[in-house]
Amino acid sequence: MTENDQGNVPSRQRKRFPGISSRAYEHPADRSALVALRKLSGFDTVFKALSALLPERSLRLLFLSDSVRVSDAQFSHLNDMLRDACYILDLEKVPPMYVAQDPKPNAMCIGLDEPIIVVTTGLVELLDEEEMRAVVGHEVGHALSGHAVYRTILLFLTGLALKVAWIPLGNVAIMAIVTALREWFRKSELSADRAGLLVGQDVQASMRGLMKIAGGNHLHEMNVDAFLAQADEYEKSGDLRDSVLKILNVLPRTHPFTTVRAAELKKWSENRDFQRIMDGHYPKRSEDKDTSVTDSFRESAGHYADTVRTSKDPLMKLVGDIAGGAGDLAGDLGGRLRSRFGSGQGPQKPDAGKDGEGGAPDGQSEG
Repeated sequence: MTENDQGNVPSRQRKRFPGISSRAYEHPADRSALVALRKLSGFDTVFKALSALLPERSLRLLFLSDSVRVSDAQFSHLNDMLRDACYILDLEKVPPMYVAQDPKPNAMCIGLDEPIIVVTTGLVELLDEEEMRAVVGHEVGHALSGHAVYRTILLFLTGLALKVAWIPLGNVAIMAIVTALREWFRKSELSADRAGLLVGQDVQASMRGLMKIAGGNHLHEMNVDAFLAQADEYEKSGDLRDSVLKILNVLPRTHPFTTVRAAELKKWSENRDFQRIMDGHYPKRSEDKDTSVTDSFRESAGHYADTVRTSKDPLMKLVGDIAGGAGDLAGDLGGRLRSRFGSGQGPQKPDAGKDGEGGAPDGQSEG
């Protein structure tokens, strides 16, 4: 895709990110898993070979025959948004996009060999142009990150779990995989929300879109600040029993709760990492092969540690307190050991003629 291709130029002036790597916007938990997978030689080839039984051709024929394909002739405004999003994120091949009749607002990016994007009529009718632009950018972000293949596997296994539920223990192994995939996919949704913001470059539109997905087309009755306050109340409200209920509520879902998504996106939009991307400083796809798995996991671990430390959730606060207490105990124990045996040199030999009185007395540091 070239900058001279005027048909792909965004309808209003937006910043473009040539050669941007999906690592720029991926959530730390999502990114660490993807980097590890990409580092495994031949993983995608093996994964697709094992996935050969999936009815991808049937899926494509289904949307082609029973949905409306977006083009210059059909849903042209969506086609413009799609090309804009691919231009901004520098995705060379524009994926096919379909509008499917379904009153429930939804969108997805699926496919094994090549991704396709599907949006429902309920979503198209619910959102205005800028809100919809963020959603299209969200799905293009999924495509750029390579999420489509794993999303397709998740959809297939979810359906398979229902078919084999009557087999003793047959459903257990499948549901274990489905649960793990759902946990990953929830994190990938946070990544794609960020991609949507990079495409739309309008934080308020992204917030409005999430709010309308939660509460419908009654914008005059809703308020973004009040909606974000719900996320804060959800995080810090209740006791340990409520924390467990939150976990149980989210387990069967493929998407995080909408207020949580809005709060996460707002936080990222105010982060210096987002501003650096907007200023043109971001990782490039050409550097992906040199990405360190260790560094990625370290960043993911740091993110989780920071989440535990700053969370207002009662369970997370308890985890943080326990971890902090363990750290204090370890520090106190370490100090006592250093005082007893010296600063990292092991037990000190007593000086000759001092009857074993070498080293510092208990409770004092030798510095």
